[in-house]
Amino acid sequence: MQVDEAITRYPRRIVCLTEETTETLYLLGEEERIAGVSGYTVRPPEARKKPRVSAFITAKFDKIMDLQPDLVLAFSDLQAGISAELIKRGVNVLTFNQRSVTEILQMMLTLGRIVGAGAKAEQLVGRLREDLDAIAKSAERLTFRPRVFFEEWFDPLISGIRWVDELIEIAGGTPIYPELRDRKNAPERIVKPEEVAARDPEVVIASWCGRLVQKRLIRGRTNWGTVRAVQQGHIYEIKSTYILQPGPAALTEGVRQVHAIIAKAAGGTVDPRLAPSEKLDRDLVTQK
Repeated sequence: MQVDEAITRYPRRIVCLTEETTETLYLLGEEERIAGVSGYTVRPPEARKKPRVSAFITAKFDKIMDLQPDLVLAFSDLQAGISAELIKRGVNVLTFNQRSVTEILQMMLTLGRIVGAGAKAEQLVGRLREDLDAIAKSAERLTFRPRVFFEEWFDPLISGIRWVDELIEIAGGTPIYPELRDRKNAPERIVKPEEVAARDPEVVIASWCGRLVQKRLIRGRTNWGTVRAVQQGHIYEIKSTYILQPGPAALTEGVRQVHAIIAKAAGGTVDPRLAPSEKLDRDLVTQK
């Protein structure tokens, strides 16, 4: 019995409510399937030409429905409300919940299979794993592994999520709050500034989503004058689009920027083939 083509075809009008699925589809060469994107989308730049239909926890439901999607891709419990409303409106919704490097790669494989690009997804994941292995081998040449505090927000002070901690380790650093990495919700990763100071990080990397990092504020925290990262000038910013997007950006540009920062703090160098290519923290380039 012959199966109707309408049954076997892959989704052709996909709305991506977060950036990582958009970037993955572009890397797979499947961008023609994307009907709408998040307003926060910046990677790749050409994706911004697509209709923008959502923020992170809000969405323009009528605009989404006008696009007649056959699939909407969402992320985590933070978009549960959007997902529920779209489901009520009869839309197919798939919500990913990746929080680790392995889960990010699994998301890419799953998305590739959903659009009939499973082989290309396997090739993409293979390339990304090779790149991560190359960075890990480069990190082995550093003379020591600096203690790193990654702050996801400044008030309250929030430590980094799991995939960030894992990338710090791959890049040659030692996260100072490994016991918090599995706590998925940001409020569960709130830390006290004085406790961070007591752990004496040698590097501070800040990424305040949607807000410019104020290094003066970081340096001026109570008791932080004795923190080694402050004394030695190793406070850096990585744009959230590079490191807080649980997708291709974090596993490429994000980890490369982390590696460049850690290598500088450890007095090492980075192979030009592993160097970051996007806009860098000025201090990473100019600081002596």
